[in-house]
Amino acid sequence: MKTLVWVEHDNASVKDATLSAVTAAGKLGEVHLLVAGKGCGAVAEAAAKIAGVGKVHVADDAAYEHGLAENVAPLVVGLMAHHDAFVVPATTTGKNIAPRVAALLDVAQISDILSVEGPDSFTRPIYAGNAIATVKTSDAKKVITVRGTAFEKASATGGSATVEAVSGAGDAGLSSFAGAEIAKSERPELTSAKIIVSGGRALGSSEQFHALIDPLADKLKAGVGASRAAVDAGYAPNDYQVGQTGKIVAPEIYIAVGISGAIQHLAGMKDSKTIIAINKDEDAPIFQVADLGLVGDLFKILPELTQKL
Repeated sequence: MKTLVWVEHDNASVKDATLSAVTAAGKLGEVHLLVAGKGCGAVAEAAAKIAGVGKVHVADDAAYEHGLAENVAPLVVGLMAHHDAFVVPATTTGKNIAPRVAALLDVAQISDILSVEGPDSFTRPIYAGNAIATVKTSDAKKVITVRGTAFEKASATGGSATVEAVSGAGDAGLSSFAGAEIAKSERPELTSAKIIVSGGRALGSSEQFHALIDPLADKLKAGVGASRAAVDAGYAPNDYQVGQTGKIVAPEIYIAVGISGAIQHLAGMKDSKTIIAINKDEDAPIFQVADLGLVGDLFKILPELTQKL
């Protein structure tokens, strides 16, 4: 069984989410990668070094420079004539490409898998992760998105895959890249951070959110997250959101500050190795999943904790 994995990248380096997708694909059989971009030779070289990869298909064309799903999907469909499954990480871009591929192949997509139970059987979360469903497909071609936190990352070194140039239809003419406003930060990305400090609505304002959370995160060299309530209230930007409708994370340490622990938020972080909760409400649901809990006033606890680090 041959599996094609779409490589998420910025035309310079491979994103970590791809490595988890490679691990999942490896459980299905032979792994091939697809690098689609413009001037993406360095990405192809890096992809070829990923452990467990047999071949890297490279489509170097201006049409794929920004990863527009309308252009990438037909390219993937053309390659699927020689592959049995298409696997992508369940990131924003991956979840944009996969449904289009599934529609063009006329198959049902299998979303957000947690494990591979067999060549056609997988587990995936339902009801915000409160139940795990085992699903089985009868489709000859499979389109799968992978929850990155559920699989170990494949080693980025040690592989020696062959690199093969491929071509597609190019620009489909259905969409165009207008521009991107990319937030730049010295802090690690949420999905790859080993430590995350997240704040909730209890912080009261954007000013207090950043005055209390940021210094602690800087001391710990941690990423900064937020609950949906904090994002909706304007305390933090949308890309900070952790939860079912935000980013799914599983760091070594997750510190939840002033977060009650609604199901929506827990779905995005309950796989963290160690969860530390700080909340003044001792009955808050967050304490049910926390490994360490501190009941108290966050406005007193956080400055003291930051000072002692």
